[in-house]
Amino acid sequence: MNVNGTAVTGYDAGARLLDVIREHLGLRGTKEGCGVGECGSCTVLLDGEPVCSCLVLAGQAEGREVTTVEGLASCPAGARLREQLVDHQALQCGYCIPGVMVSATAHLSRTEEVTEESVRTAISGNLCRCTGYTKLVSAVLTAASDTGAHS
Repeated sequence: MNVNGTAVTGYDAGARLLDVIREHLGLRGTKEGCGVGECGSCTVLLDGEPVCSCLVLAGQAEGREVTTVEGLASCPAGARLREQLVDHQALQCGYCIPGVMVSATAHLSRTEEVTEESVRTAISGNLCRCTGYTKLVSAVLTAASDTGAHS
């Protein structure tokens, strides 16, 4: 598999993708919240689609592209979103933020007309216990308007 553009080998194909990312690769941005796909803290992109890495075996990612929150640094939509999350003071405990960033960045990257409803749907798999989502949604909408994708 490729993780953030780098070929990765020597991992246990039977391990969870989350464990390979965190333990084998040392990328700690991807969090484990629940371990059963309910919270979205472990969301990564698998060939551009958001997935809960706690539910994917590493072997299922062989030959595929995995993007973690760290990999969003080179993505223009990810950089814009990061700035807007800070500007909107949307960060509280921060535990959900990696998953929210991954889900929202995927949405911004593939959606021409971003609306409040589409943002709420895009991040609906990410449980945030602190913010009530208002500032998160506002930050994503502003990031979208920076590119003209906001309606």
